[in-house]
Amino acid sequence: MLRGIRGAATVEKNSREEIWRAAQELVTKIVEKNEISAENIGAIIFSSTKDLTAAFPTSAVRKISDFQFVPLFDAQETEVEGSLPLCIRVLILADVEKNLTEIHHIYLGEAKKLRPDLSGE
Repeated sequence: MLRGIRGAATVEKNSREEIWRAAQELVTKIVEKNEISAENIGAIIFSSTKDLTAAFPTSAVRKISDFQFVPLFDAQETEVEGSLPLCIRVLILADVEKNLTEIHHIYLGEAKKLRPDLSGE
């Protein structure tokens, strides 16, 4: 069954290393917690706040083993007054045999403030 799995992470500064680290950590934790493999992923969509210009999150995910053929997409987050800065969000569309309540959405760093109702890790 196709499910959407959400997540977000923040970085300390606008650097390629920080963006890549956060993107890889976010995807790795989502995949591990939801017990899915790259083969089960239909697509991964990233958005970043406009203050993150040093790198594409997808460039980091392509370096994860088995992810070179997963369709990946980057977009800029809608700018909303008062929104969380230095933030990367992700939506993974994957085939999983889980109910909606069994899906683990992952929010790291300051991004935990976005969805305090979800335990994250």
